Amino acid sequence: MAVKFKFKLSEFVFLLMLIFSGVNLSFSSGGFVVNFQQLGFTVLSSLQSGVNYVVSGITETFSAVKELQNLKKENLVLTQKLKNYELLQRSNVEIKKENERLREQLNFAATLEQKNYPAQIIGRNPDSFFSGITINKGSTHGIKKGMPVVAVQNGITGLVGKVITVGAATSIIMPVYDSKCSVSCRIQNTRDLGLLSGNGNFDSPLSLRYIKKRVAEELNEGDIIITSGETQNYIKDIPVGRISKIKVLDYDSSLEIEVIPIIDFSRLETVIVTDLKQVNENYSGK
Repeated sequence: MAVKFKFKLSEFVFLLMLIFSGVNLSFSSGGFVVNFQQLGFTVLSSLQSGVNYVVSGITETFSAVKELQNLKKENLVLTQKLKNYELLQRSNVEIKKENERLREQLNFAATLEQKNYPAQIIGRNPDSFFSGITINKGSTHGIKKGMPVVAVQNGITGLVGKVITVGAATSIIMPVYDSKCSVSCRIQNTRDLGLLSGNGNFDSPLSLRYIKKRVAEELNEGDIIITSGETQNYIKDIPVGRISKIKVLDYDSSLEIEVIPIIDFSRLETVIVTDLKQVNENYSGK
């Protein structure tokens, strides 16, 4: 059985007025306005926070990129400074070595009774593989053809050769290993006299000839060969080389002796040209 509700006009009007009064009361109390303000504030705050986060991230990224660029620039500057420092260190080492070589050379030059001229090697003749050494001193400096040339290397004095060509500012030395070079020499220990000649290459040993077989037992590898000074072409008692091999030949009355030059010509940089006819004014004695 269905239940039917019937409203009278007076009851409907009363209900409508009751609803209207409640709504009006709510708006009058500001309840809806406050809710809308809070909702808007929440939305705006969230939006502002998101925008601020994005902007901060972008700013930090640009700052990091800029800082990285600055670090790269600083790294390049420091790397270049390190290279310059290493170059300076190498230069200082080279200068120190050069000063030591010059000091050694000047000290030796003062012990020579003959007038002498220190010189720098500026070239070598490629046609005969180092045979022909060019120096930076010539006739304007007092150099003359035929002057003997010596050098000091690692504290050891040795014969280099003699001047064969003289220009105004440069000269050419024929070294002892040249096949055309012959030097009257003695074996330092036994004082036996012989003739030393080159074989055309600084890597090849020199040849000492005319040493009699009878002295073979008195000789040893490593014995020093010195200039005799008898021909007056070279200073007396200047070391030339060391004996490296001794051969006894049945068909020859003389020994075949090989000699290694006392000067390492591949490392030779400076020499001293001597004038046998003039006295060294700065001579200090040995």
